[in-house]
Amino acid sequence: MATRFIAPECESQFLQQSFQQRLSHWNRQRLAPSYPEDWESRFRQDEAMLRLEHGFMEELRAMVRDRAAQAPTDPEGFIQWFEALEQTGPGQHDALFPWLADHASRDEIRWFLTQEAAGEAGFDDLVASTQVKLPDSAKLELARNYWDEMGRGQEKGMHGPMLAQLVTTLELTPTIETTVWESLALANAMTAMATQRCYAWHSVGALGAIELTAPGRSAHTARALRRIGLSQSERRYFDLHAVLDVKHSRDWNELAIKPLVAEDPRRATAIAEGALIRLSCGERCFNRYRSHFGLE
Repeated sequence: MATRFIAPECESQFLQQSFQQRLSHWNRQRLAPSYPEDWESRFRQDEAMLRLEHGFMEELRAMVRDRAAQAPTDPEGFIQWFEALEQTGPGQHDALFPWLADHASRDEIRWFLTQEAAGEAGFDDLVASTQVKLPDSAKLELARNYWDEMGRGQEKGMHGPMLAQLVTTLELTPTIETTVWESLALANAMTAMATQRCYAWHSVGALGAIELTAPGRSAHTARALRRIGLSQSERRYFDLHAVLDVKHSRDWNELAIKPLVAEDPRRATAIAEGALIRLSCGERCFNRYRSHFGLE
């Protein structure tokens, strides 16, 4: 049997600017509301891109497979392993964020947020896509999480528009072409896990990893925005996630992940892979950002 070769990141056909831009443009096009008349002209492109997207995801899986295989497969043991990722996971407590909070200039903060905004896949849409056909307990928890993301039915409380308001306030112009491939890859990986059903369990892990690890980064970013003079309402997106995601993480782990693993222990490994993929993609972003700022 032939051994499958996984190229190092520097030789990867996927972990590079041109591919991630192409994948980002395709994701933007294919997920936008359209009309039946457009279907035939896009079918062949979609088929080719789905194969490439799958290859990209399998390369990311190969990079984390060994570590994910070490995760326990019993519910209690797995939750302990998963929650430990907040301290031990790739990219955690990166020096970038205290630097942003205490030292970065307004323009440096604007560049960072431009990259983050351009690479934002839309947590609400990712949750909505992931919950399709999940078992009841997990489906209900994702529904509660989605309802919070949607401002509990109030437009002013929707999380996505809060970030868009910040982009407007800081006069940012995020585009695919001016975004580093690491940020695009993060969004593209999250989109792939949420939309390809063979990665649904991975998506549960990846989204759970965001809830687990976002509060600390959000608090640092909120502090940076406060330091450069933004008001409470203008920095609300990061202030909110510094607090709310603590509860979101606890509920996600207890009410979504734990029942899923209890029902089928095989899911633990897939959830672990998804979490590690998300955190590894984030780590690549932080390394690239620090390099851009000359912090290495």
